[in-house]
Amino acid sequence: MNGMTITVKQLNTYVKSLIESDARLLRLSVAGEISNFKNHYSSGHWYFTLKDSEAQIRCVMFNSYAVKVPFAVEDGMRVVVNGRVSVYERDGLYQLYVESIENAGEGDLYAAFNRLKEKLKKEGLFAAEEKRPIKKIPEKIAVLTSDTGAAVRDIFNITSTRYPVCDILLCPVVVQGDNAPYSMINMLDRVYERDDVDTIIIGRGGGSLEDLWAFNNEALARKIYESPIPVISAVGHETDFTICDFVADVRASTPSHAAELAVPDKEMLFELISGLKTKLYSGLAARYNTAKAKYELASSGMLLNPLRYFDNVTIKVDGFEEKLKSSINRMMLVFDKRFSDAAARLDALSPLKIISRGFAAVSSGDGLIKSAKELSAGQNIALRFSDGDADCKVTEVRC
Repeated sequence: MNGMTITVKQLNTYVKSLIESDARLLRLSVAGEISNFKNHYSSGHWYFTLKDSEAQIRCVMFNSYAVKVPFAVEDGMRVVVNGRVSVYERDGLYQLYVESIENAGEGDLYAAFNRLKEKLKKEGLFAAEEKRPIKKIPEKIAVLTSDTGAAVRDIFNITSTRYPVCDILLCPVVVQGDNAPYSMINMLDRVYERDDVDTIIIGRGGGSLEDLWAFNNEALARKIYESPIPVISAVGHETDFTICDFVADVRASTPSHAAELAVPDKEMLFELISGLKTKLYSGLAARYNTAKAKYELASSGMLLNPLRYFDNVTIKVDGFEEKLKSSINRMMLVFDKRFSDAAARLDALSPLKIISRGFAAVSSGDGLIKSAKELSAGQNIALRFSDGDADCKVTEVRC
């Protein structure tokens, strides 16, 4: 091939032929630890990384072989895989095509996770009686996460929809890597010094065991346990568990779930206020009717001795009735004002009210668009006005 100009496809095909011509690479066994395991349920194929302390290799196990594995495969598991080495020509990837897997025990990271989990459990850091309830009507929530990840967007979207009057304090931290635990510990110290935070949410989106390892740090777990403020841990996806999940007051399956746990639903609050108003009216009416019945019973004594009862009883009952009516009116005015103030506050924050003043809400299939930097030429978008919607296409973006 010297002196020839070849295509990328030809180069990858040639390298593949060299690797597959080596008999030692056609049938071999490799020991290592599973990481970044993904099961593509639509195809049944498995994709993962096999690693040791010094290197790693990408692996693929097709459905016809994967269905024969007699145990559940997960990150952190130490295994011996059997298969062949080849090249995925389209991407030029050198990888191991696995045909069988043997369980060789726990991986180093998983074993370290279990040792720390057992240690802190024995010290009582996970005890149910130590858990504190989350404030039902919070005024301010501190969110410790990456300011560029999907987790912070999910939390802001959920809280603004469910309870827009709550103040969200974003506390940007590093959530992955060797410095991540200390970044979060330092930020927690700063939040602990405040007296206006009702709830703390700490977390990030999902990832491999290595990606989430910062949340298995012992010093970080102890710092969360010392928190004077209730903490919601929201690390990863529903199936991911970390040490921080166990030591926090509440564990949320996802960052979005954490936001739902942290704030109430404004619609439910409206229903609660309406129910209380009805209950108040009913209670006041019952008290009035009871007082009226007593009055009528007492006034019946006039028939036996009108000279004795007529003046005194009538005056007392009339005075009581006027006081009761006055008290009811005052209570109703106070309650109506509180209800109106709360409704006006929520209404002022309504996106629909803002739109009705001549603005429009811009969205795409991925959700609301808040910046021109999120747009691209040729992109299909939707505009929502107060009186209808319009589908549009971006022809040019100027930032």
